[in-house]
Amino acid sequence: MAGVGLVLGAGGVVGHAFHAGVLRALEEATGWDPRTADVIVGTSAGAYAGAQLRAGLCTADLLARVAGEAVSVDGLVLYEQLGWAEALDGPRLHSLRMASPRLALRGLVRPWRLGYLTAGVLPRGCVSLEVHAAKLRGFFGGGWPERPLWACALRLDDGRRVVFGHPRAAVTDIGSAVAASCAIPGWFSPVEVGGRWHVDGGTHSPTNLDVLAGEPLDLVVVVAPMSVARGAWRPTVDLLARKSLRLLLADEARGLRRQGTPVVAFQPTGPDLDVMGLNVMNHRRRRPVALSAYESALRRLERSECRERLAALAVAGAPLPRP
Repeated sequence: MAGVGLVLGAGGVVGHAFHAGVLRALEEATGWDPRTADVIVGTSAGAYAGAQLRAGLCTADLLARVAGEAVSVDGLVLYEQLGWAEALDGPRLHSLRMASPRLALRGLVRPWRLGYLTAGVLPRGCVSLEVHAAKLRGFFGGGWPERPLWACALRLDDGRRVVFGHPRAAVTDIGSAVAASCAIPGWFSPVEVGGRWHVDGGTHSPTNLDVLAGEPLDLVVVVAPMSVARGAWRPTVDLLARKSLRLLLADEARGLRRQGTPVVAFQPTGPDLDVMGLNVMNHRRRRPVALSAYESALRRLERSECRERLAALAVAGAPLPRP
């Protein structure tokens, strides 16, 4: 495998809007179509965005949809098949029992993995993602996209990360894999695959960039909605958490750079944070977040060598993948 790896991180509804803005800016500034990425790694909202790209949805329609603007005729057809991802039900609790005491204990002895503790302590969510999974499952005929898409989830009983779509992972369909990757602890129902229950892959890492270690890629582009750009400062409650996630992303990126793979990360800037808010599931923030991310990414690309690298690959004429 050689070419471009695209890593799309977690971040809920707001994170999906951030993806839409950044991905559109990438294509406009460089001519490189993210649908042609040689491998897409998606976590939670990023897994859903990755599945949409592999289905053939273009970045113009991704941005138009979250910004509340008209999508193309082709986009309308695809959205009718994939689903429109309207507002989801709020979290509901049927029990106060911890979802996984074993995972909670693992989180206590690994405090840098706060997501383990969260996923283990919170009760199992009760809001099903099956209606969205069924749409994806139907579109891809109960199978998997033709081009590599890796969806990251966490196994609830033992805290093991699972990368669905990876050659060494358990076999399942794309709908179940994306639902598992998106199953926010305490909110969405865990997803059963192969007799084991799975939750949001963001509980392990918001990007899971390190799963690309050892892959012979020319460039890896990361979109990390839950992190924060260098030098961004806003007096927000979540700033400390975002900075810690930035450190985790930097550590994962160092592993790839040591093997000679360049990594370029797009993270929320100060202006982006101003419109993102604290509720990652707030549908009302989709438009301002998407447009802010689009502008921020364009400014970043004006001074980034990533622009030249991707422009060169676009000129090479990578073919669009089939769903």
